[in-house]
Amino acid sequence: MALQLVIIGLPQSGKTTVFNALTRSVAPTCGFSTGEEEPNLATVKVPDERLDVLTRTFNPRRTVPADVQYYDIAGVAKGIHEQGMSGRLLGYLSQAAALVHVVRAFDDPSVPHPEGSVDPLRDIETLNLELAFSDMALIEKRLTRLDATIPKLRGTERETHEREAAALRRLQAAMEEGTPIREVELDPEEERLLRGFGFLTAKPLLILLNVGEEQLGAPAEQLVAEAEARFGRPGVAVDALAGKIEAEIAQLDDEDAALFMADLGIAESSRDRVIRRSYELLGLISFFTVGPDEVRAWTIRRGTLAVEAAGEIHSDIQRGFIRAEVVSYEDLVAAGGLAEARKAGKLRLEGKQYIVQDGDVVHFLFNV
Repeated sequence: MALQLVIIGLPQSGKTTVFNALTRSVAPTCGFSTGEEEPNLATVKVPDERLDVLTRTFNPRRTVPADVQYYDIAGVAKGIHEQGMSGRLLGYLSQAAALVHVVRAFDDPSVPHPEGSVDPLRDIETLNLELAFSDMALIEKRLTRLDATIPKLRGTERETHEREAAALRRLQAAMEEGTPIREVELDPEEERLLRGFGFLTAKPLLILLNVGEEQLGAPAEQLVAEAEARFGRPGVAVDALAGKIEAEIAQLDDEDAALFMADLGIAESSRDRVIRRSYELLGLISFFTVGPDEVRAWTIRRGTLAVEAAGEIHSDIQRGFIRAEVVSYEDLVAAGGLAEARKAGKLRLEGKQYIVQDGDVVHFLFNV
């Protein structure tokens, strides 16, 4: 389940530098969108210390981490809603599982800010408005079409279109009051009717402040606190990353990277933290399968049933599901292994309706 996060940002925000830092790549810069640019795409392994511990415990032939995909698309400029986003750009944004908004917080006289000054909070508000304007335009366009069509319809088809129009008007009213769609509670029928729109303000959002070297530590923490106080709402996370420095670190081997980070007083790479936050923002968790051949992290959505988790491994396992043997990561590590966990009574048998928890180590029993 490799889900896609799309990196967005105003021009000169350094979003491609951040993309390179997160993905350990050297991608070309994506400029302002004309609708023809190909995005940069990379699949990134999710850092997970638990997977490292399990690998040392079982010494498998291979270890497979969970992963996420990042898209770096062309820039979204202030006022783009007035001319309308290109269909290509809007398509990438609509299909994203979540958005990562790279916000310029660094000061570099050689890279002038389009607005003439560096103001992260202003830029966050600007892009939030562009996303909202895009959703509002889509709602208005669809309502105009529905209002013209509904009087000509009869029966079930008319009722379905009327329910859709009512749901859209509810979203429209909320947005006019400044509420993004992600905060509007929808019933299952409304969710089904509106699923295909790909509303941008419905998507989880990671606001990522791109800071300079001189802002590492307390200044970056202060910026994050200010952004959280103003924009921290359900479905929105805020973090900071020194894109230029992290991109340099990403190109070094582990030993050189450790020395470079030590020279700068960096205890932990922000890259790993941001990747984990991206994963969590999508509402994803990991369960593990272990053995001499492979230790692997499997990606599922929080709340997934055991029988559904089995299907992530193979459809035959889901179809022939009998039960799952489950032990928590903490209990397994404390016991020292699967056999020891079984002797300690920590290995449980769970049925189809068991909700798999983050960090569960699972062995599925099945028959087909």
